[in-house]
Amino acid sequence: MSRARCQRCLRPDNHCLCALIPALDSRTRVLILQHPSEVNHALNTARLAVLGLNNAELVVGEVFDDLATLLDVPGYQARLLFPGEGAEALSAQAGEVKPLLLVIPDGTWRKARKLLHLNPRLAALPRVTLDNPPPSRYRLRKVPGAEALSTLEAITHALHTLEPDRSFEALLRPFNALIEGQIAAMGEETFRRNHA
Repeated sequence: MSRARCQRCLRPDNHCLCALIPALDSRTRVLILQHPSEVNHALNTARLAVLGLNNAELVVGEVFDDLATLLDVPGYQARLLFPGEGAEALSAQAGEVKPLLLVIPDGTWRKARKLLHLNPRLAALPRVTLDNPPPSRYRLRKVPGAEALSTLEAITHALHTLEPDRSFEALLRPFNALIEGQIAAMGEETFRRNHA
């Protein structure tokens, strides 16, 4: 018998995060293109980002047939948040003329690169990267480098950069609770042995 789940955050009812999820406005529009393998991941931070941001959308798939519609949003200029040749560091001035449509592929690095390979229009977008990202709070995974952030952390840092007059720190509240809950469930000794 499976445990009852919250229909909004998809967490087990006794671990629902909805009370911690904000409803924040942003000038920047966020589009997350999520690889299908991430949908049922216990730490699905992309879902938390979309639930916490009023101007965000999550689309799941590998090949996005409606990519033109998703990217050509009137009044916005699309940018891909992903490292690569010619990528520019995000700055508050990046969205001065038109606000940005910040497109984020969500998945492992390998799966995110696959999304770009399968969707040439996505790969052709001008790329932006995070400048001086903070250390990740995602203490439950091994990362390829100090600059590797979860999708939610990357979005939060990008929004702080693009809209420095606002705080998006509240987006991280459910993420922090999720991480602490996972650590508590595995036990401090197991956490130290495998992740510390």
